[in-house]
Amino acid sequence: MNTLYTVPDGVRQLRADKALALSHRDHSRVAFHRSFDAGLVKLNGRVIGRDSPVAGGDVLEFSFPDLKPAELKAVDIHLDVLFEDKHLLAVNKASGMIVHPGAGTGEDTLVHALLAHCKGGLSGIGGVERPGIVHRLDRETSGIILVAKTDKAHRGLAEQFSERALEKEYLALVAGAPGLMSGAIRKAIGRNKQHRHKMAPVEVEQGGRDAHTDWEVVERFGQTATLVRCTIHTGRTHQIRVHMKSLGHIVLGDEVYGWKPDPRLPRQPERVMLHAEHLVFEHPISHKRIDLRAPLPKDMAMMLTQLRKVSAATAKARKAAATPPKPRGKPQPPPFHPHESRA
Repeated sequence: MNTLYTVPDGVRQLRADKALALSHRDHSRVAFHRSFDAGLVKLNGRVIGRDSPVAGGDVLEFSFPDLKPAELKAVDIHLDVLFEDKHLLAVNKASGMIVHPGAGTGEDTLVHALLAHCKGGLSGIGGVERPGIVHRLDRETSGIILVAKTDKAHRGLAEQFSERALEKEYLALVAGAPGLMSGAIRKAIGRNKQHRHKMAPVEVEQGGRDAHTDWEVVERFGQTATLVRCTIHTGRTHQIRVHMKSLGHIVLGDEVYGWKPDPRLPRQPERVMLHAEHLVFEHPISHKRIDLRAPLPKDMAMMLTQLRKVSAATAKARKAAATPPKPRGKPQPPPFHPHESRA
């Protein structure tokens, strides 16, 4: 069924997808993007793209493509569930787990596990391959990821991500020792022009998108490594990895951005040492404040334990080297001089 929408007078120039999303709050912008991609949005009878400009008086005609039933298989994979109700759930994703299926992936993605856990009861806004998925984490990144069970919850969570209303904190083990205890990185991020699978600091004028990361030192391990807490105010691809590299402190294990094995480490990391540890958001239905923390995975916890042992041993050795040795045996009396009295 086609729907007609007339852009209000006074609107001078606005993207078509934004005009529809702002005027039809019951549908997400993602849903409208599917309509644009399927050629189901017309301006004055002509098919247009999502970024086409519209103005007051323009008549948009649109409909939504039929949702195909998910053909993905439900696979019984253990999930570390941090929070769950009938509207959404939060999972502590393990490192190595891919969020949603794609070319070359198997049947061990988070979506496969969610289909089994929720018995198919997931929001359809994400489409056939991404049911319930509101945001994502890189394959090697562990930590909190939110999943919507209903479309209403999905829209509410997506709006909070869009408006940057959530609090998102990550723990990262980085190479070296920053000279400061904290700082803010505001560098736009875009696709690396030489290596398309990588991101890089790119000026906004050249296609970069604004990105903001606050960071603070949690614990230092000499000059070898530092545990850093990163608060991200935007959600760009590889944001923390790119921003920390721009400071000269690559996340341990991040070979994509230039990390190389360091013989000073007690063990070499087998993945990117990045963990989405803390997330605060408003429940999209009850509007209660939800504050979640995901415990560190075993590999990061073990790395920290070993780094602490090495740092303690190094500090002890330095202290011993700086302290003069104590004389052995009984203390000898000072030499006697004839003109001195020993009274």
